[in-house]
Amino acid sequence: MRRRKYEEFEEDNGTVLRYRRHDNGGGFVESHARVDPTTYVGESAYVDRGAVVGAGARIARGAWIERGAVVYAGATIGTTAHVASGAVVGRDARIGARAKVGARAHVWDGVRVDSDSVIPESAVVQAGSQRRHAA
Repeated sequence: MRRRKYEEFEEDNGTVLRYRRHDNGGGFVESHARVDPTTYVGESAYVDRGAVVGAGARIARGAWIERGAVVYAGATIGTTAHVASGAVVGRDARIGARAKVGARAHVWDGVRVDSDSVIPESAVVQAGSQRRHAA
């Protein structure tokens, strides 16, 4: 079976978004997103327009990085996790499988967020805070 090299979607306002497959992992990256070549973007993961993903980060299969989100170097986003618009995930942070990071939330460097956790919109999660948010 042959894999598509890109996907196109049209937004409600008529803007066409074009997602190409990332060379490292085969996930989809919108043409106006910035993803370092050393980042792994897993199969069926999406990185939206305006998102920035740093060197050595890992975006697992099925994960979604929304428009304007920032994932710093060395961070890991778990399987089917969701990083909402404008959220920031710090260096070497780990977002567990199926976790949700709310819009404009900030997860600091090195923080571990458990699987199935929900970080509310605009929340700040710092190292050592022991804050975990149940789904």
